[in-house]
Amino acid sequence: EHSAIFQCLQGVPAGGLSKLILTASGGAFRDWDAKDLHKVTLKDALKHPNWDMGAKITIDSATLMNKGLEVIEAHYLFGADYDDIGIVIHPQSIIHSMIETQDTSVLAQLGWPDMRLPLLYSITWPYRQKMPWKPLDLVEVGSLTFKEPDRVKYPCMELAYSAGRTGGTMTAALNAANEQAVAMFREGKIGYLDIPKLIDYTMEKHKNEVVAKPSLEDILNVDKWAREYGATYKSPELIIP
Repeated sequence: EHSAIFQCLQGVPAGGLSKLILTASGGAFRDWDAKDLHKVTLKDALKHPNWDMGAKITIDSATLMNKGLEVIEAHYLFGADYDDIGIVIHPQSIIHSMIETQDTSVLAQLGWPDMRLPLLYSITWPYRQKMPWKPLDLVEVGSLTFKEPDRVKYPCMELAYSAGRTGGTMTAALNAANEQAVAMFREGKIGYLDIPKLIDYTMEKHKNEVVAKPSLEDILNVDKWAREYGATYKSPELIIP
């Protein structure tokens, strides 16, 4: 997504950017009703519809925490305000992100869901290297669709925005708490719906201890603390399938 934004920004003059639009597949549960998420098993959460990835990032995609973390990263990489960074569900994963310019034009970077292209561009920029890969065929794709993320289904998204706006060490607490929550979910110690609850539990505890301008040592200390504190979370109604 950040490579897509970077590619779209090529040639955009200073002051020309209005908004960043990150696309999300919606993860394993994009077609589930929020009311059914209490039934989720680890096996369910690891079934990504578009991408073949590791277990942790696949679960982050299911909760949309991956996109929340990308919002924070985009804020720092491109200097955009959090109010100017949006997320849209795009099930086909063909548009990898977009930018809106001040004149309301929208520029997008498209391609098959394949990490080789952004990796290649990071090596060859500002040049374009000819490769023997299958080009994107829009006729084969057929249609591109979009929808607003369901905030009830994806509470991790709002937690990430909140942490980003708070700033300082809160983003470190968010990330560490999420890693702890995903690890505990994979170990069967908490349920799927406990993931955002554990993160919120940790962020709430940290809110009065936030270091606004942290050193590396501060960040590492909060990372360690958040993992340890997150591990004390108890699931109120854990059901292990």
